[in-house]
Amino acid sequence: MKINKQDALNYHSQSPAGKIEVIPTKPVSTQLDLALAYSPGVAEPCKAIAANPDDVYKYTAKGNLVGVISNGTAVLGLGNIGPDASKPVMEGKGVLFKKFAGIDCFDIEIDATDPDEFIRIVKSLEPTFGGINLEDIKAPECFRIETALREQMNIPLMHDDQHGTAIISSAALLNGLELVGKKIEEIRMVVSGAGAAAISCLRLYVALGLKRENVVVFDKDGIITPQRTDLAELQLQFATTRAISTLAEALDGADVFLGLSAANVLPAELLLKMAHDPIVFALANPDPEIAYEVAMATRPDIIMATGRSDHPNQVNNVLGFPYIFRGALDVRATEINEAMKLAAVKALSDLAKDAVPEMVNKAYGDNTLSFGRTYLIPKPLDPRLITAVSPAVAKAAMDSGVARIHIDDWFAYEDELRARLGVNQKLMNRITQAARSNPKRVVFAEGDTYKILKAAQILHDEGIAQPILLGNREKIARIAQENSLDLEGCQIIDILQEEAKREEFANLFYEKRQRRGITLYEGRRLLRERNYFGSMMLETGEADAFITGLSKDYGKSIVPSLQVIGVAEGVKRVASMYIIQHKKGPFFFADTTVNIDPTAEEMVEIIGLTARAVKFFDAEPKVAVISYSNFGSNPGELPDKARRATELAKARFPELLLDGEMQANTALNPDLLREQYPFSELAAHGGANTLIFPNVISGNIAYKVIQEIGGAEVIGPILMGMRKPVHILQLGASVREIVNMAAIAVVDAQQPDGKGL
Repeated sequence: MKINKQDALNYHSQSPAGKIEVIPTKPVSTQLDLALAYSPGVAEPCKAIAANPDDVYKYTAKGNLVGVISNGTAVLGLGNIGPDASKPVMEGKGVLFKKFAGIDCFDIEIDATDPDEFIRIVKSLEPTFGGINLEDIKAPECFRIETALREQMNIPLMHDDQHGTAIISSAALLNGLELVGKKIEEIRMVVSGAGAAAISCLRLYVALGLKRENVVVFDKDGIITPQRTDLAELQLQFATTRAISTLAEALDGADVFLGLSAANVLPAELLLKMAHDPIVFALANPDPEIAYEVAMATRPDIIMATGRSDHPNQVNNVLGFPYIFRGALDVRATEINEAMKLAAVKALSDLAKDAVPEMVNKAYGDNTLSFGRTYLIPKPLDPRLITAVSPAVAKAAMDSGVARIHIDDWFAYEDELRARLGVNQKLMNRITQAARSNPKRVVFAEGDTYKILKAAQILHDEGIAQPILLGNREKIARIAQENSLDLEGCQIIDILQEEAKREEFANLFYEKRQRRGITLYEGRRLLRERNYFGSMMLETGEADAFITGLSKDYGKSIVPSLQVIGVAEGVKRVASMYIIQHKKGPFFFADTTVNIDPTAEEMVEIIGLTARAVKFFDAEPKVAVISYSNFGSNPGELPDKARRATELAKARFPELLLDGEMQANTALNPDLLREQYPFSELAAHGGANTLIFPNVISGNIAYKVIQEIGGAEVIGPILMGMRKPVHILQLGASVREIVNMAAIAVVDAQQPDGKGL
């Protein structure tokens, strides 16, 4: 079989030079695939790399491959158990790399305790890996090993037991000190433990401003002083000359205790000797230096962190290493330097101060998560970690001169990071960025519900919108307090206390609807309802967009806005659309909630509104009118209606890429279209991205099936055709869905008249 050189190179190519992208799995299902994957096709990338060694990143997986390497001499709390017994830990580390950052791993357990031999073996593996994560190597040998390998190797390398703990605890320390109003330059610290993690923590704390003379360190043999002869040079850097010899003396007036040693070495009575608002990081695993419950009972003013997941403020290295390596790999850094570590510290510290996503609240069963004494650092399941830490590390690598490729479009890079984890947020990212450029006033009808209040906090904190909350003030205050929500900057209106405003709105509503059966008395009654009041705020210019529907069904939610706001000029009836965020998408489905059984003529209106809405989201509509028939293959009322709607729509919108009637799989499968229906306009354009359903039953069922089992995120329903921005939530929508809808409403409100949804 003759193999084309370019085909072979394309098969092995990982990504264009200088661009980060998700790498799909290569097919190996035909004889040609096998020939490309191995002999003879594999020779072409081999020759290309031989000619240009940097092409190894282009034609192999090296750029996304990390080696997790250990000799098993200091495993978790188990000690020196050897390389074989350490293997489960290394395999587990590889799972975390893949889960949280999309990084591939090989674990390698080395039967070598001699530092020189270990260094030689790891150095020889450099051609295989894009980065090296050293793990569970005992001190003091680990210091020498890491230093030598960093000097000798030209890929990012980190001993996570040292630097991971240092980075995470540094973020917690900075935030803890901020909460108690202390400066790192002035604090006194006592450390229990002088191993790799403890010394690395201290070195990073010093880089952040800690004074060495304010540190006292103990190990199992006592206090670290210059007179000790059994310690490495790095440990002796933190020797004290103060005239003290016991832990009790050291803790007298101390601000911070850092424990990286053994269980129960800190007696409760010694906590009482510490300064006000003491910070205690008891990080021994599985049992800390002092039990969490004992410490909290002894010092109510304490701020405490442990290494355990069943207590607040878990110092967990998974907050760092996946994202640090992700950023380092993506700019092909030659090392992980201090600037990159400090950038990770700041990113973690800052992220903890942002509003916590609802999905994190759900994962931990706690709606009260917010920056404070029991929430110093983000939770490990926070999906924002990859887009907070990795870009910060990548940028620091670029700024410090160790990056071999550069990232120019940081928004695109964040999209690519999410895509690595199977999250396609490109469309909503564009909408959110546009909303932030000119945030508008969005009034929420159900302003005294937890989900709306949580969404309002996020919208305000992230500068997406200016929330206006309709609801009972006392109830709002209670919900906010119970769930640690900060609503500063959100306007709250209790409409039952706004008698003058209700009267003003009632008169205006009466003038608008007096020939539609509405009396002034009826207007006054209706204006006690939030959907009418919020609609009138939008109508009179006191708000820019209106959102409702969280707790009422769609029909009841939309009627007030139709009566008060009405449809846009030239629109006969409104319709709704869902955006389907899929790895192949986005896709657009209409009508899914409003028009129960539209006629062919009404479907044409829906097609026009939907095409305009798709363009609003910066996509080119490729429209398929859906039925259970393909181009007349089956008779029936629905296929006939869909076929008639297609004919009418083509006549009315000749510029629109449109075809039908067809089955959904036909519309979405370009290969099937080209093979069976090459005459279709959609066949030459990759299939449809916009599906028009013949009735609300089919459209509603389709999006809900995809939402539940199709692996896609669904955004909507997006109301199309209103004169001003009104959007109706799904009943019981999530906080994320509310935030998405509000961002869409803001961008809708930014458009000139007649140019929105």
